[in-house]
Amino acid sequence: MGAINSGTTALFDVLLTPFDAMGQEWSLLLVSGVFGILALIAFKHISYQKGIKSAKDRIKGHLIEIRIYQDDLAVVGKSIGKILLRNGQYVGLNFGPFIPLMIPFVLVLAQFVVRYAFTPAAIQDPAAVVLAGEGTTFSVQMAAGHGSDVEGLTIEYPVGVAAVSPLVRSIGSGAAWQEIVATAPGVHVITLRLADGTSETKLFAAGDVAPRQMQPERVQGIEAILWPAEAPLASDSAFARVTCAYPDGELGWLPGSGVLGVLLVFLVASMAFGAAVLKPLGIQI
Repeated sequence: MGAINSGTTALFDVLLTPFDAMGQEWSLLLVSGVFGILALIAFKHISYQKGIKSAKDRIKGHLIEIRIYQDDLAVVGKSIGKILLRNGQYVGLNFGPFIPLMIPFVLVLAQFVVRYAFTPAAIQDPAAVVLAGEGTTFSVQMAAGHGSDVEGLTIEYPVGVAAVSPLVRSIGSGAAWQEIVATAPGVHVITLRLADGTSETKLFAAGDVAPRQMQPERVQGIEAILWPAEAPLASDSAFARVTCAYPDGELGWLPGSGVLGVLLVFLVASMAFGAAVLKPLGIQI
């Protein structure tokens, strides 16, 4: 998983460079649109185009049949049955090729999320944080079979990050929480250490910095494909998930913000650009 994320990240670092000068809004919009076009071109070559066209034509023919023989219930009933069968065939011919296309969709969307969905944590005065939730929640979830290890967990914060609450541990759920604040700008490295010396790290961006990528979670397993900005946790790690909640990033004049905003722009732009080239490229869908 780490190799896939590293390769995809390196590729997007190159691909997005020409668009970065235009601003993140245009970069997200245009690259989403280009990907939508490329996905349709790939769909054209891996799908049974003649079959899709034939199924659509037959459905249209049966609809015309219903229109002409609308007073003959027997003919109408048979035509409706045929439409349902052809519609099932049409859906199957379209759905099958989209399954392999889901993989690049996920990889591309994950890159957009870590680049555009979040903004660094604000710089705060620890003394000014008096209520829970005013800082940033830093949480740790231990892997299965390592729940009790949370009892010996310590978290080491670098200069520029301060804890404003005690470290709360739950041995039963194998989890721990602590509220923190950033006191200086930068991309800080937070270290988690267990009693046996095992350790992991989590990056925490804060203040007036502009890391090209940032992610709130570092995880293990297949889910790591959604978070390519940091190396995934090893499959045998005692830690299953480490999280620091980032504020949602604004998308300028584009609608929405955060992960949902990026997802909305990505889907709408890719479909809109794709729809514009369906006829010119002769793609049946």
